[in-house]
Amino acid sequence: MGNTTSSNGNRRSPLVVLATGAAILGLAAGSYSIASAASGGSSSGSASGTSGTATQTTANRPAPSAQHPWGGQRSDETALTGDTASKVKQVALAKAGSGTVERVETDAEGHAAYEAHIVKADGTPITVYVDKQFNVVSVETR
Repeated sequence: MGNTTSSNGNRRSPLVVLATGAAILGLAAGSYSIASAASGGSSSGSASGTSGTATQTTANRPAPSAQHPWGGQRSDETALTGDTASKVKQVALAKAGSGTVERVETDAEGHAAYEAHIVKADGTPITVYVDKQFNVVSVETR
């Protein structure tokens, strides 16, 4: 192998040049990975829509807390919007009697097409399962 001349006239072996280039590339890749992890980025391009600070359970759902007894939304469930969300909220609240709807989403566990997470007026968390025809299928109390 021959030597390479640097800008100041010093000769460097190709091995030193190669090692320096590899080190620079490694630092760049490592810096990118750290920055990506810190910003919540994902190399797969998928987003879970959950907070980066929540602990994940085996069901791929952020851990429950006092404010969110069910945990956060699962990555395999989708938040409902528009008329579907309104109808699911309406029938779920009618079944619950009263309370606060925390969220409405698709149901990935197969109980029904949709689910509404509600905290009843007495503080009891419930999940109301609703089919595609907007009929209540079942209610689960936590």
